[in-house]
Amino acid sequence: MSGARRKARRRAVEVLYEAEVRGTTVEDVIERRRAQPEPPINEFTERLARSIDERRERIDGLLDEYAIGWTLERMPVVDRNILRMGAYELLWAEDIPDGVAIAEAVGVAKELSTDDSPNFISGLLSRLMENKSTLSL
Repeated sequence: MSGARRKARRRAVEVLYEAEVRGTTVEDVIERRRAQPEPPINEFTERLARSIDERRERIDGLLDEYAIGWTLERMPVVDRNILRMGAYELLWAEDIPDGVAIAEAVGVAKELSTDDSPNFISGLLSRLMENKSTLSL
């Protein structure tokens, strides 16, 4: 099950990444992917990508606030979108334990990003987790 979930999370990050790079909406990317037979886009991926997109402004504000020595704009696009996913799952997905949200984001970073990204992502998401109770969601 977790392997399938990890793949779905990775695909959600890919949807977010593609929307940002192409300057289009998450919904447009989902619709285009639905029209393609391979790889199939599943419901978890769609729901996750849409949920992240709906809270993107709040998530981006938190990432900008808690990133030490980095602005959101300076982060690699893929890392920014992995962080968006991790922050969403950490702060709003009540069925996902905090540790799992961080571990999954780090796992996706290991698959999609640079060698330095997993530690950066883990550190930033851990700071959000430590302050979770004080963040007005």
